[in-house]
Amino acid sequence: MPRGQELLNATRLILIISLSALVLAGCQGNRNRAELAYVARPVETLYNNAFRELERRRYTQAAALFDEVERQHPFSEWARRSMLMAAFANYQATRYEQAIANAERFIALHPGSSSAPYAYYLIAISHYERIYDVGRDQSTTQAAYDALQQVVRRFPDSPYARDARLKIDMTRDHLAGKDMDVGRWYLRNGFHLAAIGRFQNVVREYGTTSHVPEALHRLVEAYVAMGVAEEARQVAAVLGHNFPGSAWYQDSYTLLTSRGIDVPGEGIEESDPGLLRRAMSRIFG
Repeated sequence: MPRGQELLNATRLILIISLSALVLAGCQGNRNRAELAYVARPVETLYNNAFRELERRRYTQAAALFDEVERQHPFSEWARRSMLMAAFANYQATRYEQAIANAERFIALHPGSSSAPYAYYLIAISHYERIYDVGRDQSTTQAAYDALQQVVRRFPDSPYARDARLKIDMTRDHLAGKDMDVGRWYLRNGFHLAAIGRFQNVVREYGTTSHVPEALHRLVEAYVAMGVAEEARQVAAVLGHNFPGSAWYQDSYTLLTSRGIDVPGEGIEESDPGLLRRAMSRIFG
């Protein structure tokens, strides 16, 4: 190798080593600066700084500062407040996992606190905000439902319970929607018994949701597909009694009459007083 080329390669190597040393020194300097950034401050100062960040809607920064209150002054009254404030700031920042963790830790450490109802509520609405559409896994919806039920059961007279009850209705609608989605898939693919199980569950468990009329009609479809005319007729009776003017009842009526199956219409309780009771107990009970 020519002498000039050797010198050039040696120069490059020295340059690389020098640059690497500078980078390492810079990283070490950053670490030192991060360590020096910790400054013991009065608890009121830390808390007020965190609260100002919250007012400015700098929620992530506020959560970090509230955590710092607890880290520097763990046995103070301010630490207890800051734990719940950090949960609220994380919720506002849509960092729901962190909000849930903060609130759960607050409950574990201060179960008898007057702020416990709010901590339970914060857990519930953090789960609730993470609910996906009905076509996806509904484990988050179930978690939200369970957490909302906790709020209502533990603190029935609190303002949080009133809001939780409204959200429970919406989570139930989501859960029913999931069963409907799965049931329709089973029905389309000829798994009639599995479909019937899903639709019956909607009627039994989510009877106040908007999905019930369709669930009843899909049961009629499934029973007709299986050739079980009497069950189809009885479900249609329930549908006609409870939702006589609905499009789903009209669809069931059209389907059954096209197959020559007699369909009870309005006034079925007078014409056959036991039919509705038998249908409900046999099919849904």
